[in-house]
Amino acid sequence: MQKVALVKESWIHPINWVSFIADFLLVGMVFGPPIAPFLAASGFFILPEIGDIIYFIGNHVCPQPQMGLILAPPFTMAVCMRCSGTIAGLLITRILYKLTNGRGFYWLSQYGENGVAIAIVLMMAYPLELASEVFGLWNFNNYLVTPFGLITGLAWGLFTMPILHHNPKPTEN
Repeated sequence: MQKVALVKESWIHPINWVSFIADFLLVGMVFGPPIAPFLAASGFFILPEIGDIIYFIGNHVCPQPQMGLILAPPFTMAVCMRCSGTIAGLLITRILYKLTNGRGFYWLSQYGENGVAIAIVLMMAYPLELASEVFGLWNFNNYLVTPFGLITGLAWGLFTMPILHHNPKPTEN
């Protein structure tokens, strides 16, 4: 009887709700912007309204959603490629966190204030590139803005993934 209880406990884990919600939001960020144009163009039942919701969110989180790639003419992705790069960086770090189980020198949160400083400096790639474009140093170019977003997403992920997805060992009573 005791052996069965030990087997059951080895595969049943309590849900880490912070991790679950973070992953749920990340899935929405990864799939929402690229499927929005197809939903909007479909004209089928409620799908265009779902696309409108995704576009509404994109308009409020992306500084240049009109610069998204045209995927289903005339509809563009719900966010620009800078934001898509950021999302890609977050996805890469989430996968890396899962593969490494949070072990590695590159997880910035383990370095306290120094890790915060490194993350902030790297996260500034996005706003600095956007400011450079706004001030006329260069024009918007998908090949240029995507790596800046990617650097920002990687920095953000390398700092936050251990915080969001850390699963502390349950304490024994």
